[in-house]
Order: sequence, then C-alpha cells, then structure tokens
Amino acid sequence: MSKLGKEVLIGIIPAVLAFLLYMGVNLLPVLLVGVVGFSLYFVSRNRTGGVGVTASSGRKSRSGRTPSYLTFEDIGGQERAKGELKEALDFLIHYEDIQKFGIRPLKGILLTGPPGTGKTLMAKAAAHYTNSVFVSAAGSEFVEMYVGVGASRIRDLFKEAQSRAAKENKQSAIIFIDEIDVIGGKREGGQQREYDQTLNQLLTEMDGIHTTDTPRILIIAATNRKEMLDSALLRPGRFDRHIQVDLPDKKGRLHVLQIHAKNKPIDDEVSLDRVAAESFGFSGAQLESVMNEAAIYAMRDGDSRIRQPHFSQAIDKVMMGEKTDREATMEERRRVALHELGHAIVAEEVKPRSVSMVSLSPRGQALGYVRHNPQQDQYLYTKSEIEHQIMIALGGSVAEEMFYGGRSTGSRNDFEQALNLVGTMVDSGLTGLGIVDRRMVTKEELMKANADIMGGLIDRTRELLERFRTVFEMSLDILIREEVLNGDQFRALMQSIKDKEKTSA
Repeated sequence: MSKLGKEVLIGIIPAVLAFLLYMGVNLLPVLLVGVVGFSLYFVSRNRTGGVGVTASSGRKSRSGRTPSYLTFEDIGGQERAKGELKEALDFLIHYEDIQKFGIRPLKGILLTGPPGTGKTLMAKAAAHYTNSVFVSAAGSEFVEMYVGVGASRIRDLFKEAQSRAAKENKQSAIIFIDEIDVIGGKREGGQQREYDQTLNQLLTEMDGIHTTDTPRILIIAATNRKEMLDSALLRPGRFDRHIQVDLPDKKGRLHVLQIHAKNKPIDDEVSLDRVAAESFGFSGAQLESVMNEAAIYAMRDGDSRIRQPHFSQAIDKVMMGEKTDREATMEERRRVALHELGHAIVAEEVKPRSVSMVSLSPRGQALGYVRHNPQQDQYLYTKSEIEHQIMIALGGSVAEEMFYGGRSTGSRNDFEQALNLVGTMVDSGLTGLGIVDRRMVTKEELMKANADIMGGLIDRTRELLERFRTVFEMSLDILIREEVLNGDQFRALMQSIKDKEKTSA
C-alpha cells in the first residue's frame, strides 16, 4: 500500500466510526472484527517478511556511498571452489551461448564443507557476479510446530524471488538456503513429520523451475553435513553441482590474511607469511578473528601498529582461548610443567626444531601448552608419522607416570587425540588388522588392536623420555619461575644431554 493510500485510509476510518456512532450503531463487533483482521494481516506480513531478503546491485546509493555487495575477489583461499562456482554461474549468464550446445542451465548448487570456510560469502558473491536478485533464508526459519507453515514459507520464498526479479528488471534470481540439512534431512519411514512436508515442497518447487523461463531461478544451498541430506535432493536435476569448500591451504590463508589486513596498521616487519604458516588448519573465519585479536592486543599494549608478537598471541587466543586468572597450587604447577615438558621433549626428538615455546600460563581450559614452530602443510601421513603424533600426545601422561607414578585428568584430551589417530590408522589399513571396514570388525578385535598400538607406543615414549630425565630437572625450575621456556633454550638443554651421551660413549 502506498503512503498516500495509508494517509487516506487513516483519515476515512475515524470519520466512518464517528458517523456510525452518531447513528446509534453498536461499534463493539466492528472493532473486534477490525482488530482480528489487522492481527491476521500483521502476522501474514511477518511470515513472508521473516525470510531474510537482500538484493545485490552494482549501482551507488543516493548518498554517494558504495552499496555493501561482495565480489569473488573479496573471498580468499578458495580458488578451486570459486572456479567451479563461476563455471556453473556462467551457464546462467551466457544463456544464449549454451543453448547452441543444448546445455541445460543448472537448477541447484550445493556448497559443502567445514564451518567458517566462506560458503555464505560465496553465495552472496554469486549474486553480484550474475547481477541477480539475492534472496536468502536459514533452514531454521522453515521449522515450526504448526503443520504446513514450513511448506508455505518455501512457496513464499520462490514467489518473493520471482516478484523481486520482475520488479527490479533482473534476468535471474538466486535463492540461498543456509544449513539446508535442517529441512533436507533423510526421510524416515513411519510417521509423517513437518520437516518432510517442507522438504517435499522444496522438491516440488525445484521441479517446477523451468530454465527457459525469465526470470531464471538458481538455488544455492550450504551445509556442513552433506551425508545427512536426503538422496532426492542430491540427484541431478535438483542440486546438479556439489562444490566442496575446504579449509584453505597456506597460500589461501595468506590471501585471507592480506584481505583482512587492508584496514589495519600492520608493522613493516610483520611477516604475514609466517602467520599463515603458524595457523595451519584455520578456517577463513578463524583467520579473520586472528587479525581482529591481534589488533586488540596492539591496542591493549598502547602500540600504534600491530607487531609480530601480537599475531602470535592472537593465534594462541583463537586456538585455545584467552588467558585465565586461575591460581593453581605449586604442586599442580609442577605437575603441569612436567606434563608439558613431556610433550615438548618427544616433539623435539621426533620432529627436530619443532618446539617454539613451552608455556605454563593457563589459557582456555588448558593449564599449560606447547607452541610448535610452523610446519609445511601436510595432508598425507605415513604409519611412522602418525605414530610420532601419538607419541607426542602421550608424552605428557608418560612424564607424569615417571615422576608421580600415575596420571591425572589433565591427559584426557591427549588420550582423545591419540585414540582418534589410532582410528585413522585402522581406517587406513595401517594396523595388524589389515585393510578392514571398522563396522565389520568386532569390538574385541578393535580393543585388542588399540591396546597393542597404544601399549607399544607408550613403551617407546617412556624409553625416549627416560633418556632426557635430566632435561626435566634442568627445565622445571626455569619453567615454574618464568612460566615460559623459549624453544632455543629448550633445545640447548637437550643438546647438552646428547653431547654428554656422545662423550660417555
């Protein structure tokens, strides 16, 4: 309704009510009907407007400011995924060219991958790339306790995309559904669920998309759990392309850091390449947080520029949490120090020059931690390399056993990590069980294989740490007093023990 129409209506209604009151008409039923009608209208407006809708446009606003759209150049670390997505979007843009080859434009693109890798950003960039209307919704917006509400919202979403494209004179519209696994999960037999009706409606709408019609509709969906989606969604003709959006490699991480460093005062001596190396396994969202936390640390220290130590602190913060004010007893500090030294000694022995720092400062849930020097990105591991990782994880508990005769609850996370690595060995055929499917192996066989692997590696770890018992004694006082043991200091202590062994031999 236009603004003029609203003003006329506001002026007429009081006049009509006054006339009816003058004529002696009972206004109570009229008012009740009016209230009910207004309530229904308001609720329907909220339901259709509850789906988040934004449109991308290349034009500047009247105020002269550039609108907040996103391009593929603004997304770092996903060159392969962006290339795949651009190729799929080109089918939407160059419609006349692909008709010569009889190619059917895609109806749906599914973006899968870990959280924080940029799936939503890529969908927004796709709208700008194709000059399309962008309509977005989250899977949770279609879930209601009332039967049929989710299905009706799906219909409204498609109608909204078509009407906005026609109104803005666009040739295409992109509908983005985030966390589609909420409504697109596998359907089970038996009782009909509200989720099933919503999914059925989505399938019906996707089947009703005619790629020859204008405006052309493209569905882009994102999920972290592709394995949970119903097979009817994944078949060709619905989601035709499945694009994996993985965690960025070192080159990708450097690109992400450079993008987020544009508006920050970075010191000239800072090496973003080193930050990218130290942040192995970080997602794009975590890298953005690293840049933000580094700026916060610089502001706390009163520096005008962000320096390298600020980035090191920020990586620790994102990885393990903020420093805490826990006051541990001296005995607890001694046990934690021995525990972390156990990790560090094994790490330095199996991966020389890998230890950057041993810290006794509580951070997050950890009472202490070992910071490692950046290593090259690695995605394939041999049996011996996985065994070395397990030994590093076991080093803390073995050190406690050496000096206290038993373990503490501080080894719980280490054991979880070690058991996960053993599971990787089993699934990769790197154990005595051979090449097996874990689901086809009995629990007893798995427990025996696990016990054999862990028992053998615990013995190897204990034998290694016993060689460097003197390093524990020499490092313990420094670590408790200073709370930090530099990697170079630590290596010097280990080297002195090795030199003594050579001399005595």
